[in-house]
Amino acid sequence: MTLIEQLQQLRQIIDQESSQLASAEDAEAFRLRHLVKKGTIQACVEQLRSVPKEQKPEVGKLLNEVRALADKAYEQAHDRYASASSVERIDVTLQGRGPQIGAVHPITQTVDRLVDIFASMGFDVAEGPDVEDDAHNFEHLNFAPDHPARDMQDTFFVDAPGRSDVLLRTHTSSVQVRVMQSMKPPIRCIMPGRVYRNEAVSARSLAEFHQIEGLYIDRGVSMADLKGTIMAFARRFYDANAEFRFRTSYFPFTEPSCEIDMSCFLCKGEGCRICKHSGWLEICGAGMVHPNVLRACGIDPDEYSGFAFGFGVERVVLMLTGIDDIRLLYENDVRVNGQFAP
Repeated sequence: MTLIEQLQQLRQIIDQESSQLASAEDAEAFRLRHLVKKGTIQACVEQLRSVPKEQKPEVGKLLNEVRALADKAYEQAHDRYASASSVERIDVTLQGRGPQIGAVHPITQTVDRLVDIFASMGFDVAEGPDVEDDAHNFEHLNFAPDHPARDMQDTFFVDAPGRSDVLLRTHTSSVQVRVMQSMKPPIRCIMPGRVYRNEAVSARSLAEFHQIEGLYIDRGVSMADLKGTIMAFARRFYDANAEFRFRTSYFPFTEPSCEIDMSCFLCKGEGCRICKHSGWLEICGAGMVHPNVLRACGIDPDEYSGFAFGFGVERVVLMLTGIDDIRLLYENDVRVNGQFAP
């Protein structure tokens, strides 16, 4: 069965099930069946990469229609039964609550601490726009025209009159491009900020989150400089006695590329829930800036070299606090945020 046939069949199933949602429990079961990361719609999204290029527009359009149909059915059922069951209850015998003292959000605390450490190592802070164009977000970073990250299921595109290349940045690497285009080496800076990806919201992922990336370009920069920088940072931020391992990886904008693991600072490498009993925690992705990226940004790769690294801030917060659901960081619950007062 082709993906188009699967989607047509799935649309019929969703249409039939949506008319049978008779309770809040039915609505939640419908959501878990179709709208979560391991649901039927996401399974079709993962098959999209194998669809021939000439069929992708048709399949993508049908996929969006099925997703919209499921979203609408769930939202209508959820709103209907939530409003029917919500009754305000006030216990007048309870004692009054005093004013609650606010606290700096744990994400903000973490970003500030990260920036302080890198600033002490000689890194400046650079910022850029959240709304970007394809050139800064993909093209100048050596993404091939048919790279999967360009597909609609990964990127939020923005309607702009007369343009089809406007999007919400998917990584703060776009700021690296702007820095390299506007400054001459030596360059040493970090780029904290929000990024956006069309991901299913779950306990481990969000459609909007924070990243911090770093960039260092000068004459004679080597992989040894990258390793020394990351190890020095991690020993100050996590554990002064940490051990490290560097695993080969692939990123379009670095060559060679690696992922960096650190011995778990909670269990000291013995294995715990946070490190999934492996004794290791992945802390960031990194690599030497690809010559094509340097060249695209107006820097001569025969004269200069550099390294780049990046990691997600929310993942760092989860590791440090032991919170097991990333959504708790964005629900503005004072019972959560109040635990992290300085």
